Amino acid sequence: MYAIVKTGGKQYKVAPGDKLNIEKLDAEVGAKVELEAICVVDGKKVEADPTKAAATKVTAIVLEQFKGEKQLVFKFKKRKNYKKLRGHRQQLTRVEIESVGSAKKAAEKKTAEKKPAAKKAAEKPASDDAE
Repeated sequence: MYAIVKTGGKQYKVAPGDKLNIEKLDAEVGAKVELEAICVVDGKKVEADPTKAAATKVTAIVLEQFKGEKQLVFKFKKRKNYKKLRGHRQQLTRVEIESVGSAKKAAEKKTAEKKPAAKKAAEKPASDDAE
């Protein structure tokens, strides 16, 4: 199962256990954060509607806050004697994807499977009384 999440104006394909560098999040190291899912694929079904996919929780753990590599920005205009060299280092957050999908859905599936069994058990004593 994997999902496409949107954060920092970019989209990433994530699966449980993935580690990725995203634009800085305001969270402490070790904190859990939720990312916005815009597409979810579970092998059997693809949920591409962003409003429905947003119901799926993608949780991640913040591993570290750091600065990315230096990017050089060179501006130049020929024949004008104009040259500027500037550097930029982006603030980044490394996160590890903990889970894709909510625990509630898994619990709902388990309770849905148990309910028919409970109904059958309730029906058997009623049929024994009728005999």
